[in-house]
Amino acid sequence: MKYIANLISCSRIIMSVILLIPITFSIPFNVVYIYCGVSDVLDGFVARISKSESEIEDRLDSVADIIFVVVAMIKIVPVLNFNIGIIIWIVLIALVKVVNVIVSYANDKRIALPHTIANKVTGFLLFITPFIIVNNNSIIFEIAICCIATFAAVQEWQQGKSD
Repeated sequence: MKYIANLISCSRIIMSVILLIPITFSIPFNVVYIYCGVSDVLDGFVARISKSESEIEDRLDSVADIIFVVVAMIKIVPVLNFNIGIIIWIVLIALVKVVNVIVSYANDKRIALPHTIANKVTGFLLFITPFIIVNNNSIIFEIAICCIATFAAVQEWQQGKSD
């Protein structure tokens, strides 16, 4: 029971790589994509209930998250038709997140990816975004997600400064 959360995170890494194979938004793609999202929630839940939370589990989860996000972006962003303003906003948010990681590493000699409520809400909204936008290109939804993601990135920055 102790290593189940780690196995779930490892399976997300493998399934994220497999996500590169199917056509974006095909049934196989959606099945693997949903598995990756569910496994992200499940590994943390399993770690908490089995009291197997550890620094290794936390890092493995973060690596799995990064791989999934990068693969999902590679597959999904080219298919969606974002407004140039939204693309610039997304790039700026990503830059702030990268700077946050660099600063946390410079300060603590470790990569910190805080699991704040704002980050969790942002993650959930980003996870469901492809299914919403692909069917009805909603600029209001995109702006709302960018606002929440900006708040999460700034919150991370503030936490990094106070640690």
